[in-house]
Amino acid sequence: MNFAELRFWGYLLAGLLVISGVRLVVHRVAPERLPAADRIALAFLGVFLLLCVNVLSCAIFVTSGLITYFGLRWILHHDGRSTRKYLFLLIPLQLAPLFYYKYSDFVLNRVAGLGFDALRDLIIPVGLSFYLFQMVGFVLDTLAFKEPLPRFLDFVNFAGFFPQIVAGPIERRDDLLPQVETFRFRWDWAAINDGSTWIALGLFFKLCLADNLAKWMPPFMGSTDNAWMIWTANLLFGLRIYYDFAGYSLVAFGLGRCLGITLTLNFLSPYVAVNIQEFWRRWHVTLSHWFRDYLYIPLGGSRTPRWAWNVMIVFVASGIWHGAGWNFIFWGALHGVFLVGLRLMGKRSLPAPVSWLLTMAGVYLAWLCFYETRFDVLWQKLGATFSPGAYSPAHLRATAGVLTGGDPIVVAALLAMAAATFLLEWRSVRRHDEPFRLLRNRWVLVALVILTVLLAPARNNAFIYFAF
Repeated sequence: MNFAELRFWGYLLAGLLVISGVRLVVHRVAPERLPAADRIALAFLGVFLLLCVNVLSCAIFVTSGLITYFGLRWILHHDGRSTRKYLFLLIPLQLAPLFYYKYSDFVLNRVAGLGFDALRDLIIPVGLSFYLFQMVGFVLDTLAFKEPLPRFLDFVNFAGFFPQIVAGPIERRDDLLPQVETFRFRWDWAAINDGSTWIALGLFFKLCLADNLAKWMPPFMGSTDNAWMIWTANLLFGLRIYYDFAGYSLVAFGLGRCLGITLTLNFLSPYVAVNIQEFWRRWHVTLSHWFRDYLYIPLGGSRTPRWAWNVMIVFVASGIWHGAGWNFIFWGALHGVFLVGLRLMGKRSLPAPVSWLLTMAGVYLAWLCFYETRFDVLWQKLGATFSPGAYSPAHLRATAGVLTGGDPIVVAALLAMAAATFLLEWRSVRRHDEPFRLLRNRWVLVALVILTVLLAPARNNAFIYFAF
């Protein structure tokens, strides 16, 4: 769901109005059935909203949900000693749509060179990576912890809870399932008030900051030998992707709170991190936990002499999850190298400001691998960032000349707003250990809402992570 579109809120309001009418009828005719009716309504609302976004993605979700639930049910009714054998069949079936739409062209055409024209330019259905990973995690958690199979309706609500289905967070069974099993549509004004603050903050991140920053990035993307221009593009993209993805996650969290559901806060102010390990504890939290629990720990984690290989495997896999291309693989490998290097440093540490600067330099350098998908061009740009000649005064003047008229003032104002939000995030984390606390202050939120209304572009962009 694109929370930045009025259409979504119209569909949601229409769905809630229909549900309210149905609840009134059920309450009068059979009040004892109201709890079950609420869970059924939530399931239909989720499927309806996903259908409004993308018919194909909805069809894949329904099919994958049926395969996941009844495949797991079949496994649980058979000899537990054969569980692993059955998993080697079920998990590939779950991930088959992901391979076809996201990786088949890269693997079969660009790597193997087979030339299947039908696989070129496939559009990835919205939310595919997120809800399929959540279903895989559900299967593994159920079997690993010998949990009972829930009712099918509750599984549908777990896998298809509409605020988070298309872009996360990737929830775990123990966190979300108990909440949807007891779900009721209630008008809890305290929860709605709390949730609305997260929604307002998320929309400010997306509409005011991410979408406006996106407009100023293209002029800086063309050069392959001007380091100033490359770093400017990296900075703008790094800010944009954070405000875009964190904005979505905050709105999803707020919608969940309004409905009485507590989702995982998927971003914990990652740009305040003073080392790369802390960054990954704060960025895309649920995906990091997914790879930690289902890949890193089964490989042996940090308890084996091969720990460095385990780190590299996990981060290369994370890069592949983000996209089918050598640039994404390289992005994951870069972060793996950063983490291995940090651990090899042992207890040696740098002053916090220096450590923060080095961490951000590494993170923003790696963002180049996200937006530059042409690997040969990516390699030229990376080389330029390490070439002293690429930082010449002439290149600096050329970079300054990209923006003309009043454009530099506009960009400076956007960067100043970004700096102000980071300052408030930093104080929230370091002084209160609560991300976004100061940004959710009543008067700060009033200012953010006003800025959103005044500065939101007439045409918004789709959330970046819809493409993943």
